[in-house]
Amino acid sequence: MPQQSAAGPLIQLFPLVLIFVIFYFLLIRPQKQKEKEHLKMLSGINKNDEVVTLSGIHGTVINVKEKTLILRIDENVKIEIEKSSIAYIKNPKSI
Repeated sequence: MPQQSAAGPLIQLFPLVLIFVIFYFLLIRPQKQKEKEHLKMLSGINKNDEVVTLSGIHGTVINVKEKTLILRIDENVKIEIEKSSIAYIKNPKSI
């Protein structure tokens, strides 16, 4: 009889483990992969790339610094932004 009582808690724990595994493969793992791709994209930004920021500003990269970029958003209008605020590169070159 002691074996049956020991199996009871394991059976009760199984659904919780199953839910965690499902959450990992449906939510956590894809988010980590997306974050890695975004960091790779940020490290590959070069001068004259056309980018879009998270706030929707379109511009051309004028200068790349360690943590920031200088964008030209119009003639004689330049702004300095954090690299992390870049959403995507328009027409990225094949790496």
